[in-house]
Amino acid sequence: MRDVFVGGVGMTAFGKFPERTVGNLAVEATTGALEDAGLGVPDVETVFYANATAGLMTGQEMVRGQIALRETGLLGKPIVNVENACASASTAANLAWLSVASGQVDVALAVGAEKLSHPDKTRAFTALAAAVDQERLDELKAALYNEQADPAATGDRSFFMDVYADMAKKYMARSGATAEDFAAVAVKSHRHAALNPRAQYRNQVTVEEVLGSRQISGPLTLLMCSPIGDGAAAIAFCSEEIASRLETPKVRVRASSLVSGREGHSSETAAERAAKRAYEVAGLGPEDVDVAEVHDAAAPAELIIYEELGLCGPGEAPKLLASGDTALGGRVPVNTSGGLISKGHPVGATGLAQLVELTEQLRGTLGERQVEGARVALAENGGGYLGPDPAAVCVTILSRD
Repeated sequence: MRDVFVGGVGMTAFGKFPERTVGNLAVEATTGALEDAGLGVPDVETVFYANATAGLMTGQEMVRGQIALRETGLLGKPIVNVENACASASTAANLAWLSVASGQVDVALAVGAEKLSHPDKTRAFTALAAAVDQERLDELKAALYNEQADPAATGDRSFFMDVYADMAKKYMARSGATAEDFAAVAVKSHRHAALNPRAQYRNQVTVEEVLGSRQISGPLTLLMCSPIGDGAAAIAFCSEEIASRLETPKVRVRASSLVSGREGHSSETAAERAAKRAYEVAGLGPEDVDVAEVHDAAAPAELIIYEELGLCGPGEAPKLLASGDTALGGRVPVNTSGGLISKGHPVGATGLAQLVELTEQLRGTLGERQVEGARVALAENGGGYLGPDPAAVCVTILSRD
């Protein structure tokens, strides 16, 4: 396997854009990535296009990438459509990395795009709820809500926020974490997002405001949950030979570890297994990470992932958060973009958006939210639900070469 580098990155703003199509968003991100790299369409040898929900949101169930990218000039090249729930974009990145690392191509493009906003607000919840085993849905709901739950009472709920609420309650029981800790995660995320011009929400909030916002499920309030939104991100991955010709600072992909979840409880979670493999391949450990982006679809997840990535020991995440170590200026800032909670979570773009943020951190171009001296960056992106594991998790490690 040979070394792979990030040649160029592109990303739209995240938010609700009723006038835009998923293709329009994808074109902007793709064009941005190629321009950033100083590459042209002829340089691209293969494309991996990530999207999770278009089939249910718009009816575009097949050939999504060919349709979304038809105005980019990329038609005629291999376009592989990738769907892996909320981990779709990081999976596309994994495949693009692999195609270059294997020597198959010198330039591979990964694009992720999603449009979740819709006049019918329940459509996105319905689409996202498809990321579980539909044949076991009644069983999963029974375990989550208990046998006496009234199906009608849960019909207009976000199933995944109920999953996160259940995770939060279990985490509170074993760690002593409180709702105030979860609120503090949201406060940190909003503080970071206020410095990010591409974030969906750029307003700062207080712990009291987070706790006082509308209850969504269990201990989760509205401001602890990621929003519905639209957006796209793209990355051009290239060989060292190509990277050496580019003017952008060299950012190397040290590892890309993709795993599927397991049903039932096991000694290691999917995120722990993916992180362990990524650290081994990169020849690094959690102590080497300078900045991270993690999949905080709900605030408690950030704390849980601290521990799964080895940034702290079991039950120590609330203390790590309170210390300020995971905020800008701390030892290992997490979600400097604002995370899914504040930057936004257009699911088919999320994993690539994390890598765009980290690439820019390693390049040292982020101004007020720059992590000084950042050399090693880690992204964790999960998707779907098997119970209790996500269906897919990808951990990627980048470094300033």
